[in-house]
Amino acid sequence: MTNKKINIAVIGLGQIGNYLLNELNTKKNDIELKTGRKIHIAAISAKSKNKKRRFKINKSIFVKNPLDIIKKKKIDILFEAIGQSDGISKKVVETALKNRIHVITPNKALISKHGDYLSNLAEKNKVNLEFEASVAGGIPILRTIKEGLATNKLHKVYGILNGTCNYILSEMEKTKDSFSSVLKKAQILGYAEPGNPKLDLNGYDAFAKVRILSSLAFNKRISNKKCIMEGIENIEYKDIEIASQLNFRIKLLGITELINGKLFERVHPTLVKKDSYIGNVNGVMNAVIVNGHPVGESVLQGEGAGPGATSSALMSDLLSILRGNIKYPFGLPNFKRKYPISYNDKNSSNSLYIRLEVRDKPGVLSGITKLLANNRISIERVIQIPDHKKKSASIVIITHKAIESKSQKLINSFKKNINILKKPVLIRLF
Repeated sequence: MTNKKINIAVIGLGQIGNYLLNELNTKKNDIELKTGRKIHIAAISAKSKNKKRRFKINKSIFVKNPLDIIKKKKIDILFEAIGQSDGISKKVVETALKNRIHVITPNKALISKHGDYLSNLAEKNKVNLEFEASVAGGIPILRTIKEGLATNKLHKVYGILNGTCNYILSEMEKTKDSFSSVLKKAQILGYAEPGNPKLDLNGYDAFAKVRILSSLAFNKRISNKKCIMEGIENIEYKDIEIASQLNFRIKLLGITELINGKLFERVHPTLVKKDSYIGNVNGVMNAVIVNGHPVGESVLQGEGAGPGATSSALMSDLLSILRGNIKYPFGLPNFKRKYPISYNDKNSSNSLYIRLEVRDKPGVLSGITKLLANNRISIERVIQIPDHKKKSASIVIITHKAIESKSQKLINSFKKNINILKKPVLIRLF
């Protein structure tokens, strides 16, 4: 970049885009001080020009169709904050890169699905595609892997990657409130989508981040294989209480690792020890733990939800570009990134927490233990909690390590058992 004024466009003015726009407007002097470059907000675009927003927008630079900004205005850097995996998000980013415009986005859905294609476009056109904000909010985990740990051989990355889920689980433990009650609180506070928070709760959001982490950590193309992806929708306060009695906490973990050179990715609720590091990361905080050689174990922690943390990462990407750092989006040239070979998750093994709501009558427990024996899953501990009013009982079983394929067969057999009243809850131990 020359020393001319840098023209910036912001596409998408939801919570993140609007907060970012305010940061850009109020920190122009700070940006110039740290980079020697003057920025100019040349255009903005969103679905609605007149929507009530937290920060006022300059309507004179509003453009209804974001593609018109690329065609009709001279833009140097474009922020995409719409958030779709396809549609207008993909079209805007693709068009900008083809027109040699640097792109910065927090859009993990887009990068996890089309990151290989878009990074190839960026390389061809010698511009940056930056997406630090797509994983773990304000934690600089992607830059740490790409630059700080660049010469290390990484073999495992895991952690708490969704602030919404972590807030809900922490708040349920703290307040003893139900899942639905705490979810409403999270929506009011802006930690969960007010309309449909499904993508946070079902594990999809964390899984998209796992895919990005895998690609960066192991120098691979983005995997598209189906893996274990489970959310927290079925977790009740009862599970949190029982876990606590067993000296565990429940956390939604995203995990990616290489096992004999094969990629194993998963997202699921996990029982972690109360005295472990990850067991004490609460609220909207995220934490990522990286294992490699020779560095050993590195831990990064910070806010993972909310426009402030996300904007911090977006601004970090901006300053990197303004300083003239033209980089490969995934840390090395696209042609050197090979497709990963996937580990067969059915061969993985974990100890299990299984909670069953059953009819309180003779023979039920023996029938359940028989099903476990048939699937060659051994029991470490059994807890029975009767509810005499409802003539039912909660049975909690902690197993020794069990192979994933047998665990799934066991759960399917439980679903067919007429004495089991609700869908079984299964949580893996870490």
